[in-house]
Amino acid sequence: MNRIIATIEVRMTSSRLPGKPILKANGITMLDHLINRLKNIEIIDEIVVATTENSDDDVLVKIAKEAKVAFYRGDEHNVTGRVIEAAQHNNANTVVQITGDCPIIDHNLVDQVIRVFLNNNADFVSIGNVRSYPDGMDVSVFKLSTLIKSYEMTSDEKHREHVSLHIRENPEIFSQINFVAPKKMFWPELGLTLDENEDYLLIKKIIENFSDNPLFSCEDTIDFLRKNPDLINLNKDVERKIVI
Repeated sequence: MNRIIATIEVRMTSSRLPGKPILKANGITMLDHLINRLKNIEIIDEIVVATTENSDDDVLVKIAKEAKVAFYRGDEHNVTGRVIEAAQHNNANTVVQITGDCPIIDHNLVDQVIRVFLNNNADFVSIGNVRSYPDGMDVSVFKLSTLIKSYEMTSDEKHREHVSLHIRENPEIFSQINFVAPKKMFWPELGLTLDENEDYLLIKKIIENFSDNPLFSCEDTIDFLRKNPDLINLNKDVERKIVI
């Protein structure tokens, strides 16, 4: 049996925006928004909040418990090791890797990436490796065995910090499928990740606009921002990290 788990890599001690997982919109935390979206993907067997042993992250464990999803606490800086351990602890075969700074990720896109992975003989399927969708729709799917193989091939700190980076850097070793956005969702320069306070202001506006439709899609978000271009200026100067 292929057991599919989604890991959410999340911690409170971000250098750019400390405490960002518990910032609120419509009365609930950013982490809750992300969890609620993933709960609507039927093909996922378990959601795991993969946080750290740092006491600052006790609040994230509390959120996971209240949301009735699993959690795992591991090394703060060895994120790849933490994801591997979280997956092993929850008996996963397939890992859906998502970062906690993507609170409005499109659950339908995540579902599509998982299904493409399951129906093709690729080691790695992702949105975000090739930028075409807005930043904030990023998801990667791979076998746990693939991640372990990658982990054992490198000891570079950057590969410990960025879970799938080594896999993405070595397409000759790990076969890959990269999603490319259709024209209506092609907006690679749009930042919808929660990196800085300006991002929070934008994401909060988006969530509040869709109060009656909390599972709004990437396309819904794009349509809203096209009609309200002034909102894009809220975070247009935020610099994005190159790797995920």
